[in-house]
Amino acid sequence: MTIDKKSKLMLFPRIGKLIIIFFAIAFIIAGLRGYQLYMYVFNENVKTEKAFIIPEGATFNQVLDTLQTNDILINYKAFRWVSKKKNYPDLIKPGHYLFQKGMNTNQIVNKLRAGEQEPVDVTFNNTRFKEDLAGKVSRYLQADSLSILRLFNDKKKIEEFGFTPETFKAMFIPNTYEFYWTTSAEEFAVRMKREYERFWNEKRRQTAVAIGLTPVEVTTLASIVQEETVKADELKRVAGLYVNRLKRGMLLQADPTVRFAVGDFSLRRILNIHLEIDSPYNTYRNVGLPPGPINFPEVSAIDAVLDYEKHDYLYMVAREDFSGYHNFSRNLAEHNRHAARYRAALNERKIWK
Repeated sequence: MTIDKKSKLMLFPRIGKLIIIFFAIAFIIAGLRGYQLYMYVFNENVKTEKAFIIPEGATFNQVLDTLQTNDILINYKAFRWVSKKKNYPDLIKPGHYLFQKGMNTNQIVNKLRAGEQEPVDVTFNNTRFKEDLAGKVSRYLQADSLSILRLFNDKKKIEEFGFTPETFKAMFIPNTYEFYWTTSAEEFAVRMKREYERFWNEKRRQTAVAIGLTPVEVTTLASIVQEETVKADELKRVAGLYVNRLKRGMLLQADPTVRFAVGDFSLRRILNIHLEIDSPYNTYRNVGLPPGPINFPEVSAIDAVLDYEKHDYLYMVAREDFSGYHNFSRNLAEHNRHAARYRAALNERKIWK
């Protein structure tokens, strides 16, 4: 079959139209794809504002799983595409992150690539033992409790900070501090030393000197005061009592130091057998302050020592009503009467230890 000249002339316009239509469709598809990719990059992509942690050594799939588990993103396909284009799977940085509403995918990936973490609030208080401190702090930081505990057993490192193993607790002043989650145990200690220096400003240091104590000694006394009373309005009075005894060269005879030496803070009754324990922390046998703090005293207890109540009390014993308050005495005879009432109350309640 042959195609005549007229038919050929009619065929070429049709082919031309098809080509035009093809390119038009391709252009539209490309435009739509381009628009889609533009939206991938610049559309808002935060569904839920929720903090999350990327651990050390995490893979991209683990990051993605964390985001999905916490229902954080709107479009995970967009996140995957932008992450790949920006090579994020090879640049994952550990940390504590938070995405705000309104952030687009480009901002999200840039933040993760740069490791721009959100700080976490690290709070520790009501802490007695180094194990308690390590446990509380490690809940907020990448540093585990064992690495923090190792600090307290590293005599060389402790000396570099200017303390002894007995006084090292004084460097850690309970409060709430901002840290990055990736903080190591040593970085935590370095920051605590800075906070210690900031806390012990010139005014506090001069006040301590006026009392006749060093900052560490103030902290050591504060640790005893804190253990003696749960009542905030008694802190300064208790502090004043011990300052009086120190100035007179008397034994402190502080029951909390005996509990510390025994290793049992739950003791309600201090017996003669406890008083005989051979320990530098037993202030019934050793004059002056113990070698170091028996806990991590709060700022309120430290400031109570620095601003102790001026009085002439030398003795104290818990009130027999178990209110948490104490009876204070100026002489031993008065103290013995108060102590007898408290012992009778313990006996009545069958509290023997």
